Amino acid sequence: MNIIGISSYYHDAAAALIADGNVIAAAQEERFSRIKSDSSFPIHSIDYCLKEAGLKLTDIDAFVFYEKPFLKFERLIETYFYLAPSGFISFVKSIPSWLKEKLFLKNEIKKHLKAYDSNCNWTKTKILFSSHHLSHAASAFFVSNFNNSAILTIDGVGEWATSSIALGQDNKITTLLEMRFPNSVGLLYSSFTYFLGFEVNNGEYKVMGLAPFAEDEDEQVIGFKRIITSNIVKIFEDGSIELNPFYFKYASSLKMIHEKRFELLLGIKKRRTNDAILKVHYCLAKALQLVLEDILIKMAIKAKQITGSNNLCLAGGVALNCVANGKLLESNEFDNIYVQPAAGDAGGALGAALSAHHMYYHIPRKYNASFDLMLGCKLGPSFALLTIENALKRCNLSYKKLSENELIQKTNDLLINGNIIGWYQGRMEFGPRALGSRSIIANPLMPNTLSDLNIKVKKREGFRPFAPIMLKEEFERLFGQKHDSIYMLFVHKILPKYRIKVPLYDDDIYRTVNLARSVLPAITHVDYSSRIQTVTESTNKLMYQLLVEFKKRTGFGVLVNTSFNIKDEPIVCTPEDAINCFLNTNIDALIIENYLIIK
Repeated sequence: MNIIGISSYYHDAAAALIADGNVIAAAQEERFSRIKSDSSFPIHSIDYCLKEAGLKLTDIDAFVFYEKPFLKFERLIETYFYLAPSGFISFVKSIPSWLKEKLFLKNEIKKHLKAYDSNCNWTKTKILFSSHHLSHAASAFFVSNFNNSAILTIDGVGEWATSSIALGQDNKITTLLEMRFPNSVGLLYSSFTYFLGFEVNNGEYKVMGLAPFAEDEDEQVIGFKRIITSNIVKIFEDGSIELNPFYFKYASSLKMIHEKRFELLLGIKKRRTNDAILKVHYCLAKALQLVLEDILIKMAIKAKQITGSNNLCLAGGVALNCVANGKLLESNEFDNIYVQPAAGDAGGALGAALSAHHMYYHIPRKYNASFDLMLGCKLGPSFALLTIENALKRCNLSYKKLSENELIQKTNDLLINGNIIGWYQGRMEFGPRALGSRSIIANPLMPNTLSDLNIKVKKREGFRPFAPIMLKEEFERLFGQKHDSIYMLFVHKILPKYRIKVPLYDDDIYRTVNLARSVLPAITHVDYSSRIQTVTESTNKLMYQLLVEFKKRTGFGVLVNTSFNIKDEPIVCTPEDAINCFLNTNIDALIIENYLIIK
């Protein structure tokens, strides 16, 4: 049984292939098209999945779309009707695309696939549709190492659902509770993302990174939180919410909020994209983050109550809020928590395929209590050494081909001397995180590493933190945590004995972020936190060896790990992508497999 799941037409289009119950391949369309968050039909991703498995289109038993277009259209029409005439302009702009491609999606899918391969046999190959939240829930539960689990899905909106609680048992997922549009935790967070001057669906993680510059007890934070919970959102004991429609426009407009009403209520102007970031902005971000954490923990407690499970799976875009995930983990409400690493809409493609495999075709799970089925997220393409060598020659680059041991030693030489390295190994990661396959790595002990990476290499906002990749034993030693964190989805604070106490400069966010706050200054954010990825020999052998050698030389088995890209560009996919990024930034050295290029 070969099944391909598809997500597209909204943001983060992707395709994923399940073959005989195994996750074979998955990739986002942006990696091939080089268009950030590309929403178009993922024909390049489908092409990759087929080639990775050595299959043709005629070998596929079903294509499964990650949501149900008629239900989504029903929600849009009912909302426009209810709010008429205020939604007329939005209605006029959106309906043509629905009538052209989104509504009659089965025909649209067939059209794209026929253009790819006219031999597709539609008497054999089915086109199926999974609901949006079922796709999210399936993407987490069916790959997890749990045979039963509470499943909490939180995002902007699917068809009608914005948050849902389900129970996963063996091959079945049963939805138990659902919160519906227009009340949405994801849209609440995105509305403030917009107000703070960042891009909706792309800037939420920046708000999360901005929040730690303010302290929980700050009077402005307390004041903003009180305003939000008294006027904008009512939070119930089970974590469900009710948004005040007086402040929001997303139901009837192409804008998220009533800007003037937000400004009058909060007492500040909406921040424009290039405006300076002031204390009032990160106090607002902190207040929002605290509200989200309160909601998430209440929802999780409710999920435990109605499912009776001590396991929790998280999915949906809000599940990528690593700070909230860390708080939930530290609350000890659950024995085990699994977060789908591609928790957003891209992961919906994987979940759609899995839901069809287990719930439509009733094929039993390949469950393993010891590990998940995501293969460390290494589900994208890799490239042969000859292909890489030819790419280097075409670019007239001088390179050295090293043995594995030479590669480990030479890379450590470069890191110790403060060089920033593009690190390209094996199969590309699926999802938003670079996990050691398409990464930029650097020395975390050097205080200038953070600013060099942000300004000279990534060309992004200087306040943003960097994550560490570390040996699992270092996680316990430095952060006091014993659980695995192989997908960089939890934030924790470094233990007090490794901290350096420095003042919090309210008037200069960039001076604040560049102060060394621990013995590992490049990976310690202003509140002493880090978004951690752990590595063992079984999860990433080469990175493990690199970290072991770095620990021998420095005393710390920790490196800076950030995605191999620059601001507003997708993570690199091909060797040519990596070479272009290397040549157009201040990255000092490039390592592609066992080829070393020094600038």
